[in-house]
Amino acid sequence: MTGQSLWDVSEANVEDGEIRINVGGFKRRLRSHTLLRFPETRLGRLLLCHSREAILELCDDYDDVQREFYFDRNPELFPYVLHFYHTGKLHVMAELCVFSFSQEIEYWGINEFFIDSCCSYSYHGRKVEPEQEKWDEQSDQESTTSSFDEILAFYNDASKFDGQPLGNFRRQLWLALDNPGYSVLSRVFSILSILVVMGSIITMCLNSLPDFQIPDSQGNPGEDPRFEIVEHFGIAWFTFELVARFAVAPDFLKFFRNALNLIDLMSIVPFYITLVVNLVVESTPTLANLGRVAQVLRLMRIFRILKLARHSTGLRSLGATLKYSYKEVGLLLLYLSVGISIFSVVAYTIEKEENEGLATIPACWWWATVSMTTVGYGDVVPGTTAGKLTASACILAGILVVVLPITLIFNKFSHFYRRQKQLESAMRSCDFGDGMKEVPSINLRDYYAHKVKSLMASLTNMSGSSPSELSLNDSLH
Repeated sequence: MTGQSLWDVSEANVEDGEIRINVGGFKRRLRSHTLLRFPETRLGRLLLCHSREAILELCDDYDDVQREFYFDRNPELFPYVLHFYHTGKLHVMAELCVFSFSQEIEYWGINEFFIDSCCSYSYHGRKVEPEQEKWDEQSDQESTTSSFDEILAFYNDASKFDGQPLGNFRRQLWLALDNPGYSVLSRVFSILSILVVMGSIITMCLNSLPDFQIPDSQGNPGEDPRFEIVEHFGIAWFTFELVARFAVAPDFLKFFRNALNLIDLMSIVPFYITLVVNLVVESTPTLANLGRVAQVLRLMRIFRILKLARHSTGLRSLGATLKYSYKEVGLLLLYLSVGISIFSVVAYTIEKEENEGLATIPACWWWATVSMTTVGYGDVVPGTTAGKLTASACILAGILVVVLPITLIFNKFSHFYRRQKQLESAMRSCDFGDGMKEVPSINLRDYYAHKVKSLMASLTNMSGSSPSELSLNDSLH
């Protein structure tokens, strides 16, 4: 008798092969042979207990008089457990919370493997979807927090003009120069700056055409004097713009920490370096080779187009997206590198004896890069049937590799663009006409709610590491 369970030796626990279950007030009689079909579940293990202590390890209470086992669980979910014992399958209704259901069946010792095929796809899909929702909520939370911090920094910078000579006048100039769209003056200044940038880029492009090049005394092609006038006017404007911003900046030390101000600086530095180099070359003919440095620096004028980022929300959002999407970009480069390495070696093996353009692995790298990125210059193409099949596989793999991270990067771009628009709207709502009167408008309630939500989520993640703790949380609720 020592090897038998408590059910075999005592009438106090079993009446005619049945046990009484009370789940949060939901009472049922269950036959023991039905439960023993699944001995690994909680109720199945309950039948094999040898002592009252073992029973209480599996249930919350046991009534000797009523011979009833009590479980402090959700009574609305227990019918799904009963259905499982009778049919061997789990079904999940659409109105149920999949996470509460998952915790419930984990408590009863039922594996998700028993979810029927009609519900399995929807169940697991609903468990994955909240991860995207969680990322969206986290992005919105970061957007609110970051925007709030940026507005506070903006307000703090604006307050530094108080008490300074001509403080209010300097503040208005700073707002007009550094915040396009803040006022009519800032819009006019922004439009002029955009026109000068575009004019500088257009003249640089036209100057490369032979029809606009004028030979110098030595027969070398030189710039059209008309384009030189436009270039000098552009440099004068960019210099004035940078000096004016620096003169009215609230904090001189923080001025060049701003990436946009560094772009403004780099747009004029090549011109002045070129000017110095030309003067040195003219005074010291032995340094004639130094003139090549000036030619290289002149090409850096194309980077002036980055100045448009100050006036374009989309360009600033693109920069923020690239900054915070380094993982996705790195993943894309990794996928491309693996694919290029594989297909270049395969193409080399197949085409090395038939195609001179693919006779070396470095040449095949170029071909694989062009093919995987779907550029397809057509300068080198495989000639054999096996090579063409390899090229087809390379192109299809390239499409899949490029498409995979694009969705994540696009979502981040949308997030940063929305945040930037909200930030600009909040800044335009600030009124500094007669000094500092009010804090820029921002929904402090939402900001506080995000902070509290973040704290509660952290506590939930900490407590969610243990199934026993999850059960305790459910019992408390």
